[in-house]
Amino acid sequence: MPPSLLQIILLGIVQGAAELLPVSSSAHVIAAEKLMRLDPSSPEMTYLMVMLHAGTMAAMVVYFWGAWRRSFFASRAVFMDFARRAALATLATAAVGFPLQLLVVRVFLRGKPGAQVEDLFSNLPLMAFCLAAAGVLIVVAGIRARSAPAPQGTTIPSGPALWIGAIQGVCLPFRGFSRSGATISTGMLLGLPRRLTEEFSFALAVILTPPVILREALRLYRSHPSGQGGPGLGALALPGLIGMACSFAAGLAALRWLSRWLENGRWHFFGFYCFAAAAGVCVLAGMGF
Repeated sequence: MPPSLLQIILLGIVQGAAELLPVSSSAHVIAAEKLMRLDPSSPEMTYLMVMLHAGTMAAMVVYFWGAWRRSFFASRAVFMDFARRAALATLATAAVGFPLQLLVVRVFLRGKPGAQVEDLFSNLPLMAFCLAAAGVLIVVAGIRARSAPAPQGTTIPSGPALWIGAIQGVCLPFRGFSRSGATISTGMLLGLPRRLTEEFSFALAVILTPPVILREALRLYRSHPSGQGGPGLGALALPGLIGMACSFAAGLAALRWLSRWLENGRWHFFGFYCFAAAAGVCVLAGMGF
């Protein structure tokens, strides 16, 4: 059953509020879908989730544009340096993420015919484990950053860019392992300035989101019988746009919160929240959702 407009609006608010915080928006949206008795692994819901991601991507662009102009677009030379670092990180994401997704299909899903990594999106115990793992990484990075001198620098070196891209690839198949939490924490552990790491992490997200949207649109189209894919996409278009607007507004508010806590040394608190969210997901799993 496709989601109602009210459900899409609620999911958009949850997505926008959680996507730009290091607490895994996907885990929160999936938990909300479970409570609404929706199937997170269905093509309609995975495509809708990506549409909501597009709303938060727009929020990233609006919020970070001024900072990106200063950090990455100050001159042609600065932009070319950033482009090389972003390309390295994106290649590392692909080099880690795609083989990992194939491994997940073969091991976790045992190579079943037609199995896709999205089939794991309904696995609440796995999602709880990923939330807890992200929480550990965030807490360690946050506590270490509080006790260390504030690092300086205006560029992302190649080595850290590769590591950030690689950890982003690890996040791709696993709902609950926060992409922003993992990539920003990795940068902090590697000694990069917090603000610069945040800007670079969300720049990578803007690069990554459009191909994912296209992939999910194609997956939804193929999931319908021949000649019936168009109506499936069309039926979600207008409600999805409304959900995108909600995720955009909630995302702007979340980004302001994230930046304040990151700069004020409160990053580790997001990790503690991930532990609580993992416990909540375990409760849902125990209740049979």
